[in-house]
Amino acid sequence: MIVYGKRIFYYILEKHLEIVNRIVLSKNLDKKEFSKLLKFGKKIDKVDNKKAQALSKNSNHQGYFLDIEFTPQEITYKDANFILVMDSITDVGNIGAIIRTAYSLGVDLVIITGIKDLKFDAIIRSSAGAAIDMPIKVADSILDEINNLKTGGFKIIGADMNGESSLSNIEKVALIMGNEGEGLSNRVKSKLDYSLSIDMKRSFDSLNVSVAAGILIDRINNDLY
Repeated sequence: MIVYGKRIFYYILEKHLEIVNRIVLSKNLDKKEFSKLLKFGKKIDKVDNKKAQALSKNSNHQGYFLDIEFTPQEITYKDANFILVMDSITDVGNIGAIIRTAYSLGVDLVIITGIKDLKFDAIIRSSAGAAIDMPIKVADSILDEINNLKTGGFKIIGADMNGESSLSNIEKVALIMGNEGEGLSNRVKSKLDYSLSIDMKRSFDSLNVSVAAGILIDRINNDLY
């Protein structure tokens, strides 16, 4: 797997050197920076701009690439108290932003459902590396996951304009965020134990799903933990 961009490049080298196969550069570095890279003990390859554009699919790579071995870490439900489920969220930027927020705010596990071909290289970039640290499970069926969560003692929570403003007396929580355009499906809504509302101070259609996820994660943390 190839990831690129200077920020994620150095984040992985400094925090997760064990997953790096090789360093790939498409720019000339000064002696000080190149010496720093040599100290990581990884093979360093140079490529021309044409190859770099191909590796990055014509995205902004800044001349920094890593070839990595990545498998998302996973934990069992019994080891988690707060799980976030993304159902059919398709935008990689939103997925990465939610993972970054979930990791920062103490979510134990992220479950991603409804996506046939998940691009983990892009998610690592859009999450600023948090996807490497955040336990992630990829599942096919949201309904199966909800049933598994309920069996594991989790209360299922979703966002709804007519939902409650706060929660209490819940030990294990699974927050479900739905598709960017459609939100939660009716099938999922029928399985919810609680709905949470986000009070809007001005009239507006909706919030971006990653912003809404951040607000709800923080709300649940403040109410329950």
